[in-house]
Amino acid sequence: MRTRSFRVSPGGRSRRPGSRPSFRRGGFNGRGRGSQGQGRRDFIDPSLFINKAVITEEVDNFVPEHAFQDFKVESRLKQAIEAKGYKIPTPIQDRTIPHILNGADIVGVADTGTGKTAAFLIPLINKIILNPKEQVLIIVPTRELALQIEDELRGFTRGMRIYSVSCVGGMSIGRQISQLRYHNSFVIGTPGRLKDLIGRGFISCAKFNTIVLDEADRMLDMGFVHDMRLVMSAMPKERHTLFFSATTSREVDSLIKEFLRDPVRITVKKRDTSANVDQDVVRVAEGNKLDVLRELLAQPEFKKVLVFARTKFGAERLSDMLIERGFKSESIHGNKNQSKRQRALVMFKESRIQVLVATDVAARGLDIDNISHVINYDVPATYDDYIHRIGRTGRANKQGKALTFVGHS
Repeated sequence: MRTRSFRVSPGGRSRRPGSRPSFRRGGFNGRGRGSQGQGRRDFIDPSLFINKAVITEEVDNFVPEHAFQDFKVESRLKQAIEAKGYKIPTPIQDRTIPHILNGADIVGVADTGTGKTAAFLIPLINKIILNPKEQVLIIVPTRELALQIEDELRGFTRGMRIYSVSCVGGMSIGRQISQLRYHNSFVIGTPGRLKDLIGRGFISCAKFNTIVLDEADRMLDMGFVHDMRLVMSAMPKERHTLFFSATTSREVDSLIKEFLRDPVRITVKKRDTSANVDQDVVRVAEGNKLDVLRELLAQPEFKKVLVFARTKFGAERLSDMLIERGFKSESIHGNKNQSKRQRALVMFKESRIQVLVATDVAARGLDIDNISHVINYDVPATYDDYIHRIGRTGRANKQGKALTFVGHS
């Protein structure tokens, strides 16, 4: 299969030598479960958690080929784009939107925070406006990401009579079944819940001519490959497939060959996370971790702090202990129902709480502005998980700080 590739480098910087680890399997702090639930833990040299942010006045050298008003979309959609304050496309939007409008299959390699959601929503909304009978299926790895996409979709389609439904675990399946009885232009869901609804006959994949696989690498890591294959095999052979991933690998490339036809490949190279996130370790005795965390959070610069715990029980317990010590804190993890998770996220986004304690999977895909600090209260299972965690701060070219608690050597 032939692919056409475009590489966009928006003022990016290559990874500094030595910042990518070679690590060995083993228990960093004893045995534990990896974020993918496969019992994997990697030894990570603590020196990899230390890196000074690069202060720079570097000018972004990306020059977009389009303004949003240049895209060949319906006037109602142009008005909605303008009302949201969108003027200059991000690199992934600038390169991707014209190809999607032309009906090409797309492989977009881009991180969260690059504007990829609008990159696929804008042309797909235009497709629905032109043919209201069309239906789009969007598959994502987490509930939070599904709800964020639906929220952005509603912002673009207000008053257009374009309807959507989120089909995700942790929320009432009965309500979702009820919503699926109506015509929904967009069905957004997580693999497990979609598989359940397909198996019960409430979703017919044959009715969807367009599919988006967002954060496909994470779905692969989380063991959803069979669910993705089940959906794809039930869809029409003549379909429009959009595939987005933050990383590439042999497994990801294999899925691209399996699912897409002659795709256009757009790669957006972002500045390495380490370039604008101050990273350091805090050496603590196991029994002293909470006191050290409390002392840090009492400092005025720790305004909006995302704390990572290894387990669901640990995240809930840590949040409760912080509340007992007078901090405004909430938690998100898999044992918490969706309404409580959404409430916690909204409070954190609006800075009504100072601290959000999360597990890796629950925080997957979160895009929250102005997080001042990420604290790894528990060491991550893998270096990839570490990069994901600290990437929640230092976004939009702002400076961020990440601290990792490690035991005394």
